[in-house]
Amino acid sequence: MNGEKPLRRRLLITGTAGLVAAGALPGTARASGTVEPDVDSTQEWNARPPRGNVTVLGYRPDRIVVHHTVSANTSDLSRAQAHAHAHWVQDLHMDGNGWIDTGYHFAVSRGGWITEGRHGSLRTLTGGTSFVLGAHTSGQNDRAVGIACEGAYHAGAVPPQAQWEVLVILCAYVCERYGIAPARMYGHKDFNTGTLCPGVLHDMLPRLREEVAARLG
Repeated sequence: MNGEKPLRRRLLITGTAGLVAAGALPGTARASGTVEPDVDSTQEWNARPPRGNVTVLGYRPDRIVVHHTVSANTSDLSRAQAHAHAHWVQDLHMDGNGWIDTGYHFAVSRGGWITEGRHGSLRTLTGGTSFVLGAHTSGQNDRAVGIACEGAYHAGAVPPQAQWEVLVILCAYVCERYGIAPARMYGHKDFNTGTLCPGVLHDMLPRLREEVAARLG
Protein backbone atom coordinates (compact mmCIF):
# COMPACT_ATOMS: atom_id res chain seq x y z
CA MET A 1 0.00 0.00 0.00
CA ASN A 2 1.41 3.38 -0.96
CA GLY A 3 1.81 6.17 1.57
CA GLU A 4 2.19 3.99 4.65
CA LYS A 5 2.17 5.94 7.91
CA PRO A 6 3.90 5.49 11.26
CA LEU A 7 2.55 2.53 13.18
CA ARG A 8 0.67 4.65 15.72
CA ARG A 9 -1.63 6.01 12.98
CA ARG A 10 -2.43 2.76 11.19
CA LEU A 11 -5.54 0.65 11.47
CA LEU A 12 -5.75 -2.86 10.10
CA ILE A 13 -7.10 -2.42 6.59
CA THR A 14 -8.34 -5.36 4.54
CA GLY A 15 -8.29 -5.03 0.77
CA THR A 16 -8.65 -1.96 -1.39
CA ALA A 17 -12.14 -1.21 -0.05
CA GLY A 18 -10.64 0.07 3.20
CA LEU A 19 -12.64 -2.13 5.57
CA VAL A 20 -11.51 -1.70 9.13
CA ALA A 21 -10.89 -4.81 11.17
CA ALA A 22 -11.92 -5.19 14.79
CA GLY A 23 -8.64 -4.14 16.39
CA ALA A 24 -5.78 -1.76 15.90
CA LEU A 25 -2.10 -2.48 15.58
CA PRO A 26 -0.07 -2.18 18.77
CA GLY A 27 0.65 1.48 19.43
CA THR A 28 -2.52 2.81 17.83
CA ALA A 29 -4.25 5.19 20.23
CA ARG A 30 -7.22 3.68 22.01
CA ALA A 31 -9.60 5.08 24.62
CA SER A 32 -12.93 3.76 25.88
CA GLY A 33 -13.27 1.33 22.99
CA THR A 34 -12.33 3.88 20.32
CA VAL A 35 -9.36 3.69 17.99
CA GLU A 36 -7.47 6.52 16.36
CA PRO A 37 -8.56 6.41 12.70
CA ASP A 38 -6.24 6.59 9.74
CA VAL A 39 -6.75 10.11 8.38
CA ASP A 40 -4.90 11.39 5.32
CA SER A 41 -3.87 14.96 6.12
CA THR A 42 -4.12 17.88 3.72
CA GLN A 43 -0.39 17.45 3.14
CA GLU A 44 -0.81 13.79 2.22
CA TRP A 45 -3.46 14.43 -0.41
CA ASN A 46 -1.62 17.56 -1.59
CA ALA A 47 -4.34 20.08 -0.84
CA ARG A 48 -4.16 23.63 -2.09
CA PRO A 49 -3.11 26.13 0.58
CA PRO A 50 -5.94 28.17 2.11
CA ARG A 51 -6.64 31.58 0.61
CA GLY A 52 -6.47 33.21 4.02
CA ASN A 53 -6.01 32.43 7.67
CA VAL A 54 -7.92 29.45 9.04
CA THR A 55 -9.47 30.44 12.37
CA VAL A 56 -8.67 28.18 15.31
CA LEU A 57 -11.32 28.32 18.03
CA GLY A 58 -9.93 27.89 21.53
CA TYR A 59 -12.68 25.58 22.77
CA ARG A 60 -14.17 22.19 22.00
CA PRO A 61 -17.10 21.68 19.64
CA ASP A 62 -20.25 20.20 21.14
CA ARG A 63 -21.75 18.37 18.16
CA ILE A 64 -21.13 16.63 14.84
CA VAL A 65 -23.00 17.41 11.63
CA VAL A 66 -23.06 14.70 8.94
CA HIS A 67 -23.21 15.59 5.24
CA HIS A 68 -23.02 13.96 1.84
CA THR A 69 -21.09 15.63 -0.96
CA VAL A 70 -23.55 14.79 -3.78
CA SER A 71 -20.64 13.56 -5.87
CA ALA A 72 -20.89 10.55 -8.19
CA ASN A 73 -21.49 7.19 -6.51
CA THR A 74 -18.31 5.81 -7.97
CA SER A 75 -17.31 2.15 -7.77
CA ASP A 76 -13.67 3.22 -7.41
CA LEU A 77 -12.92 2.48 -3.76
CA SER A 78 -9.21 3.29 -3.87
CA ARG A 79 -7.23 5.71 -1.77
CA ALA A 80 -6.38 7.59 -4.97
CA GLN A 81 -10.09 8.17 -5.55
CA ALA A 82 -10.46 9.45 -1.99
CA HIS A 83 -7.73 11.98 -2.70
CA ALA A 84 -9.30 12.93 -6.03
CA HIS A 85 -12.61 13.47 -4.23
CA ALA A 86 -10.90 15.66 -1.61
CA HIS A 87 -9.52 17.82 -4.43
CA TRP A 88 -12.95 18.00 -6.06
CA VAL A 89 -14.55 19.19 -2.84
CA GLN A 90 -11.83 21.75 -2.15
CA ASP A 91 -12.03 23.15 -5.68
CA LEU A 92 -15.82 23.38 -5.41
CA HIS A 93 -15.67 25.19 -2.09
CA MET A 94 -12.81 27.53 -2.97
CA ASP A 95 -13.58 28.29 -6.61
CA GLY A 96 -17.34 27.78 -6.66
CA ASN A 97 -18.30 29.08 -3.21
CA GLY A 98 -15.44 31.53 -2.76
CA TRP A 99 -14.42 30.09 0.61
CA ILE A 100 -10.86 30.13 1.91
CA ASP A 101 -10.59 26.33 2.05
CA THR A 102 -12.66 23.15 2.19
CA GLY A 103 -15.72 23.74 4.37
CA TYR A 104 -15.87 20.29 5.97
CA HIS A 105 -13.44 19.17 8.63
CA PHE A 106 -13.24 15.59 7.33
CA ALA A 107 -14.56 13.47 4.46
CA VAL A 108 -15.09 9.71 4.32
CA SER A 109 -14.79 8.14 0.87
CA ARG A 110 -16.99 5.35 -0.45
CA GLY A 111 -13.99 3.07 -0.07
CA GLY A 112 -13.59 3.92 3.61
CA TRP A 113 -10.62 6.30 3.40
CA ILE A 114 -10.71 9.45 5.54
CA THR A 115 -9.28 12.75 4.31
CA GLU A 116 -8.75 15.91 6.32
CA GLY A 117 -10.79 18.78 4.89
CA ARG A 118 -10.08 22.23 6.26
CA HIS A 119 -6.43 22.73 7.16
CA GLY A 120 -5.73 22.26 10.86
CA SER A 121 -8.72 19.98 11.49
CA LEU A 122 -6.63 16.89 12.18
CA ARG A 123 -4.11 18.64 14.42
CA THR A 124 -6.80 20.22 16.58
CA LEU A 125 -8.81 17.01 16.77
CA THR A 126 -5.77 15.12 17.99
CA GLY A 127 -5.15 17.79 20.61
CA GLY A 128 -8.76 17.61 21.75
CA THR A 129 -9.03 21.14 23.17
CA SER A 130 -9.70 23.31 20.10
CA PHE A 131 -11.01 23.06 16.56
CA VAL A 132 -11.02 25.10 13.39
CA LEU A 133 -13.92 27.22 12.21
CA GLY A 134 -15.59 25.34 9.36
CA ALA A 135 -18.00 26.33 6.57
CA HIS A 136 -20.50 23.50 6.25
CA THR A 137 -23.72 24.31 8.15
CA SER A 138 -25.21 27.77 8.58
CA GLY A 139 -25.31 28.72 12.25
CA GLN A 140 -23.27 25.70 13.36
CA ASN A 141 -19.79 26.31 11.97
CA ASP A 142 -18.39 27.60 15.25
CA ARG A 143 -19.68 24.68 17.32
CA ALA A 144 -19.87 21.58 15.09
CA VAL A 145 -17.42 19.22 13.42
CA GLY A 146 -18.54 18.75 9.82
CA ILE A 147 -18.05 15.23 8.41
CA ALA A 148 -18.96 14.62 4.78
CA CYS A 149 -19.54 11.27 3.08
CA GLU A 150 -18.53 10.94 -0.55
CA GLY A 151 -21.52 10.24 -2.77
CA ALA A 152 -25.16 11.16 -3.34
CA TYR A 153 -27.58 9.38 -1.02
CA HIS A 154 -30.96 10.37 -2.38
CA ALA A 155 -33.50 8.10 -4.12
CA GLY A 156 -32.68 4.93 -2.22
CA ALA A 157 -28.89 4.98 -2.56
CA VAL A 158 -27.10 3.69 0.54
CA PRO A 159 -23.49 4.07 1.68
CA PRO A 160 -21.15 1.13 1.08
CA GLN A 161 -20.30 -0.93 4.14
CA ALA A 162 -16.68 0.28 4.14
CA GLN A 163 -17.81 3.89 4.24
CA TRP A 164 -20.31 3.25 7.00
CA GLU A 165 -17.87 1.37 9.23
CA VAL A 166 -15.23 4.07 8.95
CA LEU A 167 -17.80 6.81 9.52
CA VAL A 168 -18.68 5.11 12.82
CA ILE A 169 -15.01 4.86 13.80
CA LEU A 170 -14.33 8.52 12.95
CA CYS A 171 -17.42 9.78 14.77
CA ALA A 172 -16.55 7.71 17.85
CA TYR A 173 -13.04 9.16 17.89
CA VAL A 174 -14.32 12.72 17.48
CA CYS A 175 -16.81 12.15 20.31
CA GLU A 176 -14.09 10.72 22.55
CA ARG A 177 -11.55 13.47 21.86
CA TYR A 178 -14.04 16.32 22.28
CA GLY A 179 -16.37 14.85 24.89
CA ILE A 180 -19.37 14.94 22.54
CA ALA A 181 -22.34 12.76 23.41
CA PRO A 182 -23.43 10.45 20.55
CA ALA A 183 -26.93 11.93 20.86
CA ARG A 184 -25.45 15.20 19.60
CA MET A 185 -24.79 13.91 16.09
CA TYR A 186 -27.05 15.51 13.51
CA GLY A 187 -27.65 15.79 9.80
CA HIS A 188 -27.24 18.99 7.79
CA LYS A 189 -30.98 19.35 7.25
CA ASP A 190 -31.61 19.43 11.01
CA PHE A 191 -30.31 23.01 10.90
CA ASN A 192 -31.01 24.11 7.32
CA THR A 193 -34.50 23.24 6.11
CA GLY A 194 -33.68 24.19 2.54
CA THR A 195 -31.44 21.15 2.03
CA LEU A 196 -32.04 17.40 1.79
CA CYS A 197 -28.46 16.70 2.90
CA PRO A 198 -27.35 14.09 3.98
CA GLY A 199 -30.08 12.12 2.22
CA VAL A 200 -30.66 8.59 3.52
CA LEU A 201 -27.82 9.08 5.98
CA HIS A 202 -30.19 11.26 7.95
CA ASP A 203 -32.53 8.29 8.38
CA MET A 204 -29.53 6.26 9.53
CA LEU A 205 -28.58 8.70 12.31
CA PRO A 206 -30.27 6.65 15.08
CA ARG A 207 -28.15 3.66 14.04
CA LEU A 208 -25.04 5.85 13.87
CA ARG A 209 -25.65 7.18 17.38
CA GLU A 210 -26.20 3.66 18.69
CA GLU A 211 -23.05 2.22 17.09
CA VAL A 212 -20.92 5.16 18.20
CA ALA A 213 -22.25 4.85 21.75
CA ALA A 214 -21.35 1.15 21.73
CA ARG A 215 -17.78 2.00 20.73
CA LEU A 216 -17.53 4.57 23.48
CA GLY A 217 -18.57 1.90 25.97
